[in-house]
Amino acid sequence: MNPDNGSWEAEEGVPHVDDPFIQRFLQGRLSLIQREEAQRHDANLAKSLPPVAKRACEIVSQVCAQELVLLQQDGYQPDNIPHPSLMSDMAKARLQGSDLWKIVRQLPKGSLLHGHLPAMVDTDFLIDQAFATPGFHVSAPKPLTTQRDFQDAPFSFQFAPSTKDSKDKPTLWVDNYEPSALIDLHSVAAAFPEGGETGFRKWLKSRCSLASGLSENTPRGSKAVSDLFDNRLPIINSILHHEPILRVCLRQIFLQLAADRIRYAELRVAFTFQYTVQGKDKPEEDYFGWFRIFQEELEVFKKSEEGKDFHGARIIWASMRKYSNQVIGSDMKECIITKMEFPDLICGFDLLGSETNARPLADLVPLLFWFRGLCAEEGMEIPFILHAGHCLTDGNQADDNLFDAALLGARRVSQALSLYKHPLLIDVLKQKNILIDYSPTSSACLGLTNSFQAHPLPALLSRGVSVALTNDSPGFFGLGENGLSTEMYQALVSFNSMGLSGVTQMLENSVRWSCYEDQNAKEWATDLQEAILGEGTKAARLHEFYADFEEFCAWVVENFGKKYSLE
Repeated sequence: MNPDNGSWEAEEGVPHVDDPFIQRFLQGRLSLIQREEAQRHDANLAKSLPPVAKRACEIVSQVCAQELVLLQQDGYQPDNIPHPSLMSDMAKARLQGSDLWKIVRQLPKGSLLHGHLPAMVDTDFLIDQAFATPGFHVSAPKPLTTQRDFQDAPFSFQFAPSTKDSKDKPTLWVDNYEPSALIDLHSVAAAFPEGGETGFRKWLKSRCSLASGLSENTPRGSKAVSDLFDNRLPIINSILHHEPILRVCLRQIFLQLAADRIRYAELRVAFTFQYTVQGKDKPEEDYFGWFRIFQEELEVFKKSEEGKDFHGARIIWASMRKYSNQVIGSDMKECIITKMEFPDLICGFDLLGSETNARPLADLVPLLFWFRGLCAEEGMEIPFILHAGHCLTDGNQADDNLFDAALLGARRVSQALSLYKHPLLIDVLKQKNILIDYSPTSSACLGLTNSFQAHPLPALLSRGVSVALTNDSPGFFGLGENGLSTEMYQALVSFNSMGLSGVTQMLENSVRWSCYEDQNAKEWATDLQEAILGEGTKAARLHEFYADFEEFCAWVVENFGKKYSLE
C-alpha cells in the first residue's frame, strides 16, 4: 500500500480492511459466492475429485489464464474470441502449439450427442469425392445465367453411367441449356464462366456451406437459419448419398471423432434424400441399403487400429416439421420399419426445421402420441430427442416448444437457447433429468448469439442444469475436423468459471445421457439415477470415462506441473 494512501485514509477515517464490520462484509460476500457455487452443475464433482485431478484442474486454470494473455497478444479481446478456424493464420499456428490446445486434444471426450450427419462432412472433401467418382453429373430445372441464379437457384448431382454424350450438350451456364438435362460434372466445371474448374469448386463450396466469419452475411432468426439449410442441404445430400461417396465420408467422420478421443456418437439424419447404390442411377425405394452401409462401415472402423476404442454410433431419425400429418406419419412408419430391420442403429426421433415459422410441437402432439403407440405395438423404444427453443425470443411458438418437449418426455432437448428465461421450466427439466445439448459455436455462426461468450450456457450451469457440448454441423460451417476439442477450448477460455471440472462434468453428462442401447422409461431413469454405481452398459462406460480422465490428469501433472508450479 502507498504510505501516502494510508496516512490519508487514517486522517479521513476510512475503515481498515481488518476492521470487524469490514471483515463481516467480506465473510458474507464469500458465503454468498459459495452458496451460488454449491448450485453449479459440477459442485459435487469438484468436491470428490482425487488429488491428482484437483492438481490438474489448478494447472488447467493457469494454462487458461496464460492463453487469454496470448490471445490478447494475437489481437483478440476476452469478450470476442473467435472459433479457432476463424482466427488469423498466425494465431492459428500459435494456437496449435499452445499448452491449452495440447491439453484439450488429449482430454477424453465421452460422447458426441448432436451431429447432423450431412452437415458434418468437410465441404472440400465432399467436392473432391464428387470429382473423383466416375459418372457424376449435374442438372438444374433451368439455366443458371444470372448472379441471382448463382446465389440461390436449385441444382443437384446425380450418378448416371449411361450419358456419354452429355459432354457435348450445352452446360448449365448458357441460355440454351435443356432444363433438367444431366451434364458431366467435369464438363460443367470446365465451362464455369467465373474461373473454370477452380472457380466452380469455390462457387460450389459457397452453395454447400455458410460463409463463416462474414457477419454481414450471417442469417438472423429461426426462419433465416431454416432457409439457409433448405437451400444448401439438398445439394450436399445429392452428392453424399451415393454409395461410394457415403462410404468414404463415413470413414472420415468416424476417424476424426475417434482421433479427438470421442468413443460414441449419435448422428441426426432427415431421410428426405434419394439414395443410390454403386453403379446404379435409379434411387432405392427405401433406406435399408443406406443403413446397411452405415452398419458395415461402422463395424469395419471399430475393428481397425484407429477405431479400436470407438464404441459405435447410432442414428436419430428426423422428420421435417413443415410437412403434413400424412407425410410425417408415413416417415414415422418408415422409421419403425427400418428399426425392425436394423434395431441397433436407430436410437431416437426428432423434428427439424424452423420452429418459428413451421409447425410447433403443440400442433404435432396427436401425431407424436400416435407414433409412440405404433412403437408400443411393435414392442420397440424410439424415444423423443427434440430440438426446442432454438430462438432469440420468448413467448412465441418456438419458445413454447420447450414446454411441449418436457411434457412429451424428451430424454434430451437440443439447442434450447431460450430456456434460461424460464426459471420454473428449468426446475421441471432438472426434476425430469432431461439433458440440454448445446453447440455455442453453431449458435454464433448462425447469428443466434453474437459470439460464443454471449451464449446462455453459464446461466444454466449456474442453476445446476445438466448440459453436454456438441459440434452440430462443423462441415457446413467450415469449422474444420469433426470433434469437440474446439468447443472445449472455447468454453475454457470464454467462461472464467468453467474450469476443467466444469468441462469434465459436461463430458460425463454426454456419457450418462447416451442411448447406447434401447431402454424403456423406467430402465432409462434408473440408469441415469444410479450412474456410475449401476451395473449396466452405461455404468461401465462411466467407469471407463473416469479411468481415462484420471490417466489424463496424471499426464497433465507430469507434463505441465513444473511449468505451472504454484510455488
